[in-house]
Amino acid sequence: MAGKSSNASLMPWLGIAFLLILADQFTKVLIVGAYELGHSHAVTSFFNIVRVHNTGAAFSFLAHAGGWQRWFFVGLGAVATGFIVWMLRQHGGQRLFAWALSLILGGAIGNVIDRLVHGYVVDFLDFHWAFLSPMFPGGHFPAFNIADCGISIGAALLILDELRRVRRG
Repeated sequence: MAGKSSNASLMPWLGIAFLLILADQFTKVLIVGAYELGHSHAVTSFFNIVRVHNTGAAFSFLAHAGGWQRWFFVGLGAVATGFIVWMLRQHGGQRLFAWALSLILGGAIGNVIDRLVHGYVVDFLDFHWAFLSPMFPGGHFPAFNIADCGISIGAALLILDELRRVRRG
């Protein structure tokens, strides 16, 4: 009986991850279909839609490593997926923690799909402000995607969850 209960409590969290994967992949299909590599469309004075291919990780880390990084990041994503699913099974009743893990899971799988299908991650959200110029060329924060948003929000929720846990303890 414990196995059924564990799987039942796991399903909503996997559902959240699945919805994030769907949103991520749908938006990437739209971008790949509508934009050529490097093409940009200004939406506001501080936001563009742009098609960028990232062969590295966050902030293009290891982007020019020669190709081995593709399989390294796929493997890392697979290990992270297994670990996160295991953590969700153990802690699915901790809502904030499980939300965080679900968002990270969905984001990680979304980007792994890109690496497997394309050999790179499709990024398209481009925010830019003059105050970022000392850190980023032209003030453009590195382009990102929906999967990256899920990972970032999930990481923020993990920090919030830990801060709440420390305050209660």
